[in-house]
Amino acid sequence: MTRPALVPELLVTDLAASLSFWCGLLGFAVVYDRPEDGFACIERDGARVMLDTIDRTRDWVAAPLAAPFGRGMNLEIAVASVAPLLAALDAAGWPLFLAPEEKSYRVGTGAVRVRQFIVQDPDGYLVRFSENMSRSG
Repeated sequence: MTRPALVPELLVTDLAASLSFWCGLLGFAVVYDRPEDGFACIERDGARVMLDTIDRTRDWVAAPLAAPFGRGMNLEIAVASVAPLLAALDAAGWPLFLAPEEKSYRVGTGAVRVRQFIVQDPDGYLVRFSENMSRSG
Protein backbone atom coordinates (compact mmCIF):
# COMPACT_ATOMS: atom_id res chain seq x y z
CA MET A 1 0.00 0.00 0.00
CA THR A 2 1.46 3.35 -1.06
CA ARG A 3 1.21 5.97 1.63
CA PRO A 4 0.46 9.54 0.51
CA ALA A 5 2.95 12.20 1.57
CA LEU A 6 0.27 14.12 3.48
CA VAL A 7 -2.57 12.51 5.41
CA PRO A 8 -4.59 14.82 7.67
CA GLU A 9 -5.81 13.32 10.92
CA LEU A 10 -9.12 14.76 12.08
CA LEU A 11 -10.27 14.46 15.69
CA VAL A 12 -13.93 13.40 15.74
CA THR A 13 -16.56 13.12 18.45
CA ASP A 14 -18.39 10.07 17.04
CA LEU A 15 -16.49 7.71 14.73
CA ALA A 16 -19.65 5.93 13.55
CA ALA A 17 -21.28 9.23 12.55
CA SER A 18 -18.10 10.34 10.79
CA LEU A 19 -17.81 7.05 8.89
CA SER A 20 -21.47 7.29 7.90
CA PHE A 21 -20.81 10.76 6.45
CA TRP A 22 -17.41 10.17 4.84
CA CYS A 23 -17.98 6.62 3.59
CA GLY A 24 -21.77 6.45 3.31
CA LEU A 25 -22.36 9.83 1.66
CA LEU A 26 -19.03 10.81 0.14
CA GLY A 27 -17.81 7.48 -1.20
CA PHE A 28 -14.68 7.01 0.88
CA ALA A 29 -13.68 3.47 1.89
CA VAL A 30 -11.90 2.25 5.01
CA VAL A 31 -8.26 1.45 4.21
CA TYR A 32 -7.61 0.16 7.73
CA ASP A 33 -9.07 0.75 11.15
CA ARG A 34 -8.53 0.14 14.83
CA PRO A 35 -12.07 0.08 16.27
CA GLU A 36 -10.70 -0.57 19.76
CA ASP A 37 -8.93 2.80 19.50
CA GLY A 38 -11.78 4.67 17.80
CA PHE A 39 -9.67 5.14 14.68
CA ALA A 40 -10.10 4.66 10.93
CA CYS A 41 -8.04 5.59 7.88
CA ILE A 42 -10.25 6.24 4.85
CA GLU A 43 -9.56 6.93 1.18
CA ARG A 44 -11.29 8.01 -2.01
CA ASP A 45 -9.41 8.14 -5.32
CA GLY A 46 -6.05 8.71 -3.63
CA ALA A 47 -7.32 11.28 -1.10
CA ARG A 48 -6.72 9.85 2.36
CA VAL A 49 -7.93 11.08 5.76
CA MET A 50 -7.52 9.62 9.24
CA LEU A 51 -10.40 9.89 11.71
CA ASP A 52 -9.50 9.65 15.38
CA THR A 53 -11.97 9.80 18.26
CA ILE A 54 -11.41 12.54 20.86
CA ASP A 55 -10.87 11.88 24.57
CA ARG A 56 -8.24 9.23 24.31
CA THR A 57 -4.91 9.33 26.08
CA ARG A 58 -2.90 10.20 22.98
CA ASP A 59 -4.75 13.18 21.50
CA TRP A 60 -2.40 15.84 20.24
CA VAL A 61 -4.41 18.97 20.92
CA ALA A 62 -2.74 22.38 20.92
CA ALA A 63 -5.72 24.28 22.37
CA PRO A 64 -9.15 23.57 23.83
CA LEU A 65 -11.47 22.01 21.26
CA ALA A 66 -14.74 23.70 20.45
CA ALA A 67 -17.14 22.98 17.63
CA PRO A 68 -16.97 23.54 14.76
CA PHE A 69 -13.57 21.87 14.43
CA GLY A 70 -10.99 22.81 11.81
CA ARG A 71 -11.64 26.53 11.90
CA GLY A 72 -9.50 28.30 9.35
CA MET A 73 -8.89 25.21 7.25
CA ASN A 74 -10.68 23.40 4.48
CA LEU A 75 -9.70 20.15 2.84
CA GLU A 76 -9.80 20.36 -0.95
CA ILE A 77 -10.40 16.98 -2.56
CA ALA A 78 -10.13 16.62 -6.34
CA VAL A 79 -12.83 14.47 -7.92
CA ALA A 80 -13.72 13.58 -11.51
CA SER A 81 -17.24 14.95 -11.02
CA VAL A 82 -19.00 16.74 -8.17
CA ALA A 83 -22.46 15.73 -9.47
CA PRO A 84 -22.70 12.31 -7.73
CA LEU A 85 -21.59 13.83 -4.41
CA LEU A 86 -24.13 16.63 -4.70
CA ALA A 87 -26.86 14.10 -5.49
CA ALA A 88 -25.96 11.92 -2.48
CA LEU A 89 -25.86 14.89 -0.11
CA ASP A 90 -29.16 16.23 -1.46
CA ALA A 91 -30.84 12.83 -1.09
CA ALA A 92 -29.66 12.69 2.53
CA GLY A 93 -30.85 16.24 3.19
CA TRP A 94 -27.30 17.24 4.14
CA PRO A 95 -26.81 21.05 3.90
CA LEU A 96 -24.03 22.62 1.89
CA PHE A 97 -21.74 25.23 3.40
CA LEU A 98 -20.99 26.70 -0.05
CA ALA A 99 -23.33 26.06 -2.97
CA PRO A 100 -21.79 24.69 -6.17
CA GLU A 101 -19.90 27.33 -8.09
CA GLU A 102 -17.48 27.62 -10.97
CA LYS A 103 -14.37 29.59 -10.17
CA SER A 104 -11.06 30.34 -11.88
CA TYR A 105 -7.82 30.46 -9.94
CA ARG A 106 -4.51 31.81 -11.20
CA VAL A 107 -1.81 29.16 -11.12
CA GLY A 108 1.59 30.54 -12.08
CA THR A 109 1.14 32.20 -15.47
CA GLY A 110 -1.95 30.14 -16.27
CA ALA A 111 -5.31 29.47 -14.72
CA VAL A 112 -7.43 26.56 -13.65
CA ARG A 113 -11.21 26.58 -13.68
CA VAL A 114 -13.05 24.34 -11.23
CA ARG A 115 -16.57 23.47 -10.22
CA GLN A 116 -16.59 23.21 -6.45
CA PHE A 117 -18.72 23.14 -3.34
CA ILE A 118 -18.10 22.91 0.39
CA VAL A 119 -19.83 20.71 2.95
CA GLN A 120 -19.24 20.38 6.70
CA ASP A 121 -18.69 16.96 8.22
CA PRO A 122 -20.44 16.03 11.51
CA ASP A 123 -17.75 17.82 13.54
CA GLY A 124 -17.71 20.95 11.40
CA TYR A 125 -14.62 20.30 9.26
CA LEU A 126 -14.98 22.01 5.89
CA VAL A 127 -14.57 19.65 2.94
CA ARG A 128 -14.28 21.25 -0.51
CA PHE A 129 -14.81 18.97 -3.49
CA SER A 130 -13.31 20.31 -6.70
CA GLU A 131 -13.88 19.17 -10.29
CA ASN A 132 -11.37 20.45 -12.86
CA MET A 133 -13.26 22.20 -15.66
CA SER A 134 -10.10 23.35 -17.51
CA ARG A 135 -9.43 21.77 -20.86
CA SER A 136 -5.66 21.93 -20.41
CA GLY A 137 -5.44 20.97 -16.92
